[in-house]
Formats: sequence, structure tokens, C-alpha cells
Amino acid sequence: MDKPGILEILANVFSPSLFYASLRASAPVMYAGLCAAMTQQAGILNLGTEGIMLMGAYLAVAFGYLSGSWLVGIFAAMLGGAIIAGILGVGNLRYQAFLPAICIGMNLFVLGFTRFLLETNFKVTGVFVDPRIPPIPRIRFDGIPFLGAFFNNWCLTEWLLILIVPLTWFVIFKTTWGLRIRSVGKMEMAARTAGLNVNAYKYQAILVSGLLGGLAGAHLSLGYSNMFVQGMTNNRGFMGIAAMWFGNAHPVYTVIGAYIFGFFDSTGSRLQPYGFPSQFVLAIPYIVTVVILALVMLVQARREKRRKSPLSG
Repeated sequence: MDKPGILEILANVFSPSLFYASLRASAPVMYAGLCAAMTQQAGILNLGTEGIMLMGAYLAVAFGYLSGSWLVGIFAAMLGGAIIAGILGVGNLRYQAFLPAICIGMNLFVLGFTRFLLETNFKVTGVFVDPRIPPIPRIRFDGIPFLGAFFNNWCLTEWLLILIVPLTWFVIFKTTWGLRIRSVGKMEMAARTAGLNVNAYKYQAILVSGLLGGLAGAHLSLGYSNMFVQGMTNNRGFMGIAAMWFGNAHPVYTVIGAYIFGFFDSTGSRLQPYGFPSQFVLAIPYIVTVVILALVMLVQARREKRRKSPLSG
């Protein structure tokens, strides 16, 4: 049997289905990026996104399984994410704990705590799969040429991104609340002088971030898959933080950064059957992420240098 030519490989890899495969791979990272972007606008680097997502993923499966409703699972995940985020906020704002330390500690705690809950409540280790776990519904466009090629079989939380991204942008950049959040993040002393309760706005940003992070976990366990696996976030929370840095905490650019990760992840998966080494394929999205982040930081550094140069001379 003849080996496929370059054109055939390109046609198979870059088919219309790659659009959805990239979205499917990047959707959890998009939600995680929005979670990190919300707190970053308030001047808080939320390294606890990974733990918030993982807790949301477990609660979505647990409550969805017990109630038989995927909606209950999503609400439980979002509430759990807000609680975890609130704990981080109290530790940092009330007790002045070093934020990166408590975020990393929370990530490790949630990793162990979800394992404990899995073994205690469901008597399994590592993976919990059951047909009674309700998946998030999917919308099908079978037989419709354009819609079937690009939008078929999306789950509701993937469609929800089309609403959440512009809504997040509008709230941050077009509302009084968003203006105050940004002022708190960029010039905290000026915000205090203007009479704003800085900690109150930071708590609000943290709680909204927790809701988004919990939703990210729910999508991962009920939409992207239909199970809970110990440590199933698999660094997607940190990839969301990287996407947030790529987009400079702007919701639209953050989602674009997450989609780039998903695109190269899906492209790499499609290259593997054609003899590309699996180690190289698995490393592609992370290599691209590092390169893009390096370029973004270089551009930002040059902008900052040009901005300060008239003031220094």
C-alpha cells in the first residue's frame, strides 16, 4: 500500500472537522482563561485556577449522578468553585497570606481531597464512570451541509462560550463595576483615594472567577467527557493562565490564545497516525504556547520601554 502524499496528509489533517476538534480541545482552557482574566483585571494572579477546575469537575459528576440532572451538577460545580476561590481570597486579603503559596497549596489540597471523596463516596480509585452520570446535551445538525461540517454535535457549554465571552468583555469594559475592578487592579492607591472599597471589589472579582472556574470543571467532566478522573484537569488551569497572559487579561484575546493551544493540540493528534513521534506530537501545543508567550512578553516589554522613554529623558 502506497504511503499518503503530502497533499493527502494536509487534506486529512486540515479538514473542516479540525475546527470543532480545536474548539473541543480548547473549550476547558477558554473557561480557565476567563477565570484567570477576571481576577487579573483586579490585580490578582489566580494560580488556583487548576484546583478550582478540579473541584468543579468532581462536584459536577457527583451532584449530577446523585440528582440525575446535569444542571444541578453545573450549579454545584460553580458554587464549589466560588467557595474555593473565596477561601483563596480570604487567605490573601484578610490574612495577608502570600497568594502564590496558598494557590499552590489549594491545588494540592483539592487534588488529594477529590481523591478522598472519590474513594469515600463511590468506592472507586482513579476513575468514576457510570451510565447514570448525565452528560451536558449536544446539538446536532446532521444532514445540513455547512452547519453539519462546522457546528455539529457541540455541547451546550461550548455554545455558551459564544455568549459568555462578549458578556465578560462587556462587563469588564463597558460597565461601572468593570471600570472599578480595573481601577482597583491597575492603581489600587488611586482607587482607595477615590473612596472605593478595594478589598470588596477584589472579593467580587475572585468570586466571579470561581464561578467561571467551576463552570470550566463542569464542562470538562460532563461536556468534554462524561466521567471523573483523578487529576483530570491535567494542567489545563495553568494553560488557561498562559492564555490569559497571551491575551493580557482581555477576554476575547484570552479565548483566541486558548484556541491556538487547542488548534495545535488537535493538529498534533492528527499527525500522529502518519508516523510522527508521539513525544513530539504531545509537546507541540506546549512548545507553541511557550514561544507565543515569549513573543508576547517581548512585545509588552518593548511597549513599556517606549512608554517610559519620554519620561526618563
